[in-house]
Amino acid sequence: MLVESIAFALVGLVTGGAASRALPSYFRASRALTVGTALAAALVGGTVAHFCLDGQYPPVSVAASALASGVLTSLLARPDLAAGRAPAHRHHPHRPGTHRAPRRHRPA
Repeated sequence: MLVESIAFALVGLVTGGAASRALPSYFRASRALTVGTALAAALVGGTVAHFCLDGQYPPVSVAASALASGVLTSLLARPDLAAGRAPAHRHHPHRPGTHRAPRRHRPA
């Protein structure tokens, strides 16, 4: 289990480092938070997979730790704040000339 734990930690460090270096505009949080989240997710995900598989398939446990690390690290990504991207939500201010005039109710 010690060798697998070291492998899980390496997977987490690589995942967090790759995420923060490849897409720095998506991860506005500190690099320590991104790498720490990836590391913790890899350790927990790999340990859960190890005990679910009864320690029989170490490569599957390492793959599960990579999957858990990638999924939980992606929760920190903020593509809406990335440079050069327009807001993707529907409550953004209208551009001039594109919004409709309000409807007026007719008196009864």
